[in-house]
Amino acid sequence: MKNPLFVTDAEQRLIPSGGIRGPVPVLIAIMTFVMVVVAAAGLALANTSAVVKSGVEHRYSIQIADGAAKAPAAMAAARAQPGVVRIAQVPPEDLRRTLERWLGPAGQEADLPLPAIIDLDIRPGADSAAVGRAIEQAVPGARFVSHRTSLEPLLKALRGLTLLALGLVLLIALASAAAVVLAARGALDTHRGTIEVMHGIGATDDQVARLFVRQIAIDALLGGVAGAAAAGLIIALILGGASTATMLAGTPPIGWNDVLWLVTLPLAIALLATQVARSALLRALRERL
Repeated sequence: MKNPLFVTDAEQRLIPSGGIRGPVPVLIAIMTFVMVVVAAAGLALANTSAVVKSGVEHRYSIQIADGAAKAPAAMAAARAQPGVVRIAQVPPEDLRRTLERWLGPAGQEADLPLPAIIDLDIRPGADSAAVGRAIEQAVPGARFVSHRTSLEPLLKALRGLTLLALGLVLLIALASAAAVVLAARGALDTHRGTIEVMHGIGATDDQVARLFVRQIAIDALLGGVAGAAAAGLIIALILGGASTATMLAGTPPIGWNDVLWLVTLPLAIALLATQVARSALLRALRERL
């Protein structure tokens, strides 16, 4: 089977090429730019969600509402449980600073009752439910709370935004395909007279479509690479400005594996444009000519 992208010099002279001056590469460049930016944002959100999840996966808190008097007993009960690898009480000064952000100067009043909050880490595989029951039985009024449970709304929001980014990437790909179809049909209308002559001398629909598919594939690849390069530059500038946040998180929001996925997008767009253009051209040739 002949390669649909292979066109002889004689065939190429039949229909002049628009090159990079045509509308297809410009449209594809814009679509690819938006797609890469949205995909990078989605990957960054997914990575952030994974970092947050791993950071609180095995972290819990003991919360005692009626003050710090029961904190020593709660810490002793926690240390006695198998699987507890770290335990530390949140200093009252930190609690007062947190309350001051919400209550203003009233948060520093000496007669303001403060809860006791104790953070602890549990070894992976340990029975956290048994640890929680033992602490709550040993210290009446104590609450054993998972950090992951507290952050579940945030994790759900991050997952939702990641899925939204994926959906937007798919929609942009569909919009790119629609733009290619319109460009292909417009090219047929522009060169209708030449195509009728070619049909008259025995050219097949596949031969005619090949003339357009090759140029659309080249334009789509050029536009995709240009759009991806512009998006990569913008993303690099943003990540460079977020270096402090990256150091605090301990991991970059976009890793090298993510970069490889992003690099494949312009190639995927070119392949999609080629297949969509070929199908649209053959269908239009059979229906209209």
